[in-house]
Amino acid sequence: MAAPDYVPVAQGDRPRLALGTPGHGGWTATRPGDLTDRQPSGAYFGNQGPDQGYAMVLAERFHDRLLVTPGEDAHDVEAGCLGVGLARASLFGRAPVIHDLELAYGLWGYLDTAPADLVEFRKPLFAGASHHYWDQRAIVDLVPEATLRLTPAEVRRRVGEWRALITAGA
Repeated sequence: MAAPDYVPVAQGDRPRLALGTPGHGGWTATRPGDLTDRQPSGAYFGNQGPDQGYAMVLAERFHDRLLVTPGEDAHDVEAGCLGVGLARASLFGRAPVIHDLELAYGLWGYLDTAPADLVEFRKPLFAGASHHYWDQRAIVDLVPEATLRLTPAEVRRRVGEWRALITAGA
């Protein structure tokens, strides 16, 4: 508590001036593993973004809504669509939201009745995806940036023309 002005204070009890601390000299990336420019990108590097683990929570919210056909496993579907949702989130530079996963599931026809040719195309693509990272990457790599920029409602409306929404829909 501060003392009134009329109370005598000994010289040793007076507040001392703070010593200035020197500033940091700066930091540079000099270690072999340091990134000097940007995060690397390219085939098989994935899509970097904040809080990507939250997408797994969001993916589970769709588990009971998925329309999988006989021979398809919901866990494989979740693993394959998770990467598509994360690619969309990182494209916009943010953490994943529910709409990213809705677009991913809607694109592959898992939220509505899918056309027979899409089911035939996706079955071998998603088979075992929950166990194989490269299969997950292959699914993500089929979805171009233009499709990721669409709204989930637009993708679900255009699921009948699914070949135009992916890069290799033969």
